[in-house]
Amino acid sequence: MNDTNSIKDARSLGLPRMLLLGLQHMFAMFGATILVPILVDSYFHGEGMSVQVTLFAAGFGTLLFHLISKWKVPAFLGSSFAFLGGFATVANLNTGIYADMSMPEKLSYACGGIVVAGSLYFVLALIIRVVGVKKVMRFLPPVVTGPIIICIGLSLAPSAVSSASSNWILALIAFCVIVYFNIWGKGMLQIVPILLGVVISYAAAVVMHSMGMTNADGSAILNFSEVAAAKAVAIQPFTFCKFDLTAILVMAPIAIATMMEHIGGISAISATVGENFIDEPGLHRTLMGDGLATAFAGAIGGPANTTYGENTGVLELSKVHDPRVIRIAAIYAIILSFSPKIAELFASLPTAIIGGVSFILYGMISAIGMRNVIENNVDFTKSRNLIIAAVILVTGLGFSEGLTFTVGSTSITLTSLALAAIFGILLNAILPGRDYDFTLNN
Repeated sequence: MNDTNSIKDARSLGLPRMLLLGLQHMFAMFGATILVPILVDSYFHGEGMSVQVTLFAAGFGTLLFHLISKWKVPAFLGSSFAFLGGFATVANLNTGIYADMSMPEKLSYACGGIVVAGSLYFVLALIIRVVGVKKVMRFLPPVVTGPIIICIGLSLAPSAVSSASSNWILALIAFCVIVYFNIWGKGMLQIVPILLGVVISYAAAVVMHSMGMTNADGSAILNFSEVAAAKAVAIQPFTFCKFDLTAILVMAPIAIATMMEHIGGISAISATVGENFIDEPGLHRTLMGDGLATAFAGAIGGPANTTYGENTGVLELSKVHDPRVIRIAAIYAIILSFSPKIAELFASLPTAIIGGVSFILYGMISAIGMRNVIENNVDFTKSRNLIIAAVILVTGLGFSEGLTFTVGSTSITLTSLALAAIFGILLNAILPGRDYDFTLNN
């Protein structure tokens, strides 16, 4: 169902407004995207992944995705958290060729595994292309995808609360500004509530910091030491991948989980925009785009990419569904990757502000999942539908640490969302009775 109030072509707003909308999307993805290399760097004892490389991989990978998906899908590809366990495992390898290996070299082999993981997307894309998306989507009706989308938002909820709790005053300011302009704002102000929330709450942070106020744990609200130390312009420190079977067996199987997350992400974007991207440009194309972006990121020493729920929330809030705006955000990310100082300035954004913004964005994702269920008339008077939804919700929210198991000498972790998708798909295939027909208009 198309939203008649949405804006499909942002060029009608003019270039200056499009640039602001792109900036809003960049703010939405920034915190989570740079958190991944920061965490990976800690695994490799400070000799790991670069924020600059990550931003470049996210921006360029997003453009690659848009190219492969025929410029139609308004998705931003940011850093995937699903591979963190794999990075930690490779960092701790100490046998065979890894016994006396330096941390930067271990990272290169881990990234080689990311490249192979990205190539697995092409295998699934080929299967879908051969058998047809309609046959594949028989296993992914709204009774499966709706609850999965709900889980995507709710599984992120603890992160929003944790971030906001560092300074509830700042989080509340960001939250209230976003709500005010989204409900009562006029014209362009109603379209960029997140950008306004970030800017106004950041200004409040500057005032609070100047008055000597601190965060809940006593730390300074703002810290510009890293900004001062960073260079204005610098080439990204690319680390080119290497390949070894051990690292590949650690990293590549994680693609099973991320491909399931991809399907959920594209379903969420389709439900938000009111267009069936799984049918056109096709799930095989979006998988290929995501896989290519992930393989490219791994090849240059960056983390795997995935469609970002934060940006899906922005689409819902702003009602601007033009993929061109996402591509502007991608260009911003590429530009920032050449300037460590500007990147650090954005990184100085207080965690509480990110928490206040996330309160709305993550909730929006779950609300989109609910809308997907309602608009497709999922009949919950049927026991099979209740069972499928119940298992997905409990699995997606209950397995907060995922499920880790060992195959041979390789430790594999399936994320909660991947488990929810797998269980939901299996139950939908096994339990008798279906009441949904996948067509272009659904």
